[in-house]
Amino acid sequence: MITTRTYRTEDLETLWKIDQQCFPRGISYGRRELRWFIESHDSFTLVAEYENSIVAFLIGHRDDTGASPTGRIITIDVLPEGRGKGTGSRLMALAEQNFASSGCGKIELESAVDNAAALAFYAKLGYRQTGVMPRYYLNRIDAAVLVKSLESGRPIS
Repeated sequence: MITTRTYRTEDLETLWKIDQQCFPRGISYGRRELRWFIESHDSFTLVAEYENSIVAFLIGHRDDTGASPTGRIITIDVLPEGRGKGTGSRLMALAEQNFASSGCGKIELESAVDNAAALAFYAKLGYRQTGVMPRYYLNRIDAAVLVKSLESGRPIS
């Protein structure tokens, strides 16, 4: 059974190792960068465990720079042993609840345009592609910009 909780300081090394496994070099975060995102003001980190081991995590950040607060998924990392158990969906649902309760009207995230599994996962959760960021990953892979409205629970048109 998957359980979820909030980040603890002692999780950092494990989360960094998970990120290294989930993303290729140049896309994965360095320890310092990952710590910065986790400890940033208005950020939260959710951790998923299976059989007493961390198998996934999500970092979210509330951005207040626009006209209204926006939730931002910095990263969601799920190890193979956490996949197919609803782990990613559960982390995303908790993040959406967190953002909604903090007044965010929408959530934004990026995903590589060649990551069909991730794009299908986000579409299933109601995210809609609103743009493309050229050469976002490794200065050669485009990123799909995905958005979900929290006000209506439906994707933004």
